[in-house]
Amino acid sequence: MGVWELLLVGLVILLGLCGVLVPGVPGSWLVWSAVLWWALEDAQPVAWGVLVGATVALLLSQVVRWALPPRRLRPGDLTPRMTVYAAAGAFLGFFLVPVLGAIPGFVGGLYLAERLRLGRHGAARAALRTVMRAGGWSILAELFTCQLIAAAWLAVVVWG
Repeated sequence: MGVWELLLVGLVILLGLCGVLVPGVPGSWLVWSAVLWWALEDAQPVAWGVLVGATVALLLSQVVRWALPPRRLRPGDLTPRMTVYAAAGAFLGFFLVPVLGAIPGFVGGLYLAERLRLGRHGAARAALRTVMRAGGWSILAELFTCQLIAAAWLAVVVWG
């Protein structure tokens, strides 16, 4: 697979990661389809291993999301500003504390957005709990899974 094709696959994965945070966009399917495209073009055993791992991880992610309480986010629960802060926190956390840092980064980003909006610690904490109960855990599970898949793909492309 050429450099331009790898860049396109990486772009689709990045769009999928952003799509996880946008309601109505099938982010995880974009990430999986990009890995599928790469595995079909680069028919090496490690590419197929990443594809199988991505498929299993996404299926487990869906099981986790279905096992979570069936609450839904209301239109005012998750603002675009909160989404940007949560995404930035998750991505920074993912790289600063490898892999597992995405979880506290996501929650920390949401807290920071609420703290800036509301101004008080107690109110920001209560708003954070509301968002996480209403669907934040579901978003976090899907985003974390897609980040793991993207990291596995990037590791194989760079070092494989």
